Amino acid sequence: MTEEEVQEVELISVDLIDVLNPRVRPARSFDQIKANISTVGLKRPITVAHRPHLDGSRYDLVCGQGRYEAYLALGEKQIPAVVIEANEHDCLVRSLVENCARRRRGALDLFKDIQRMKIHGYSVPEIAKKTGLNNNYVSDISRLLDRGEERLLQAVEAGQIPISVAIEIAETDDAGIQKALTQAYEKKILRGRKLMAVKRLIDRRRQYGKGLPSRPNRRQTTLTSHALVKTFQQDVDRKRVLIRKATATREKLIFAAHALRTLFHDENFQSLLKSEGLDTLPKSLASRIETGAVSAQ
Repeated sequence: MTEEEVQEVELISVDLIDVLNPRVRPARSFDQIKANISTVGLKRPITVAHRPHLDGSRYDLVCGQGRYEAYLALGEKQIPAVVIEANEHDCLVRSLVENCARRRRGALDLFKDIQRMKIHGYSVPEIAKKTGLNNNYVSDISRLLDRGEERLLQAVEAGQIPISVAIEIAETDDAGIQKALTQAYEKKILRGRKLMAVKRLIDRRRQYGKGLPSRPNRRQTTLTSHALVKTFQQDVDRKRVLIRKATATREKLIFAAHALRTLFHDENFQSLLKSEGLDTLPKSLASRIETGAVSAQ
């Protein structure tokens, strides 16, 4: 679909606009958009496509979901929009391409948009052309998506692992994975911290699966007596661990203090300290060691 020609901006009722490809936006990002529009107004109109409807004209949102939702939140009745002529299929594709171009989004958002375009019948070269991505990159991403490799995809986007290594891990067994890591090490693709990070990733993938855990909505979590007891027990366990660590540290300090007291009564050790200019100690520490007043207090 070609780019629309320059058109005049129209005021469209917000109640007549439908969002074809809704996306979840972080609350902080949305608040910034809303505050900016409230302060300086709308800098760029949204883009919509005209759609005939039984009750009259309606519009499909093509671009500008954040701006549109900010207008709704601010209680505005109309929003400036550029109206284009496009069918529902083209509107959805344009929306996906717009999302793909927004690289600050989460890794899986970009990848899932590629997957949606494949579902709508677009080939790898067509997706690459529309998104500006490399053909091989789009092909490899599709292979990982088809296998449900969300953990590997996230690591690829974060730069923790090359996509070629991710493909090898996804398409082989444990022995093949070890071979792939060895080759990556020998080729200096993965070294040091990156190699350790990939090993941890593989362990988590083996233990928890290929997909990423869904984040529960904490606001909707119901507090039960069982959950309260479990939380209390976890807190008690943490404190017990802290007490054990504190006890072990105290015992080590007591041992060190007694050892120093013994050494300071050794003439050869005192001579060595004097020759090195290390024969002075803080008064409180010197007094404690000299008098033997070393206790668990």
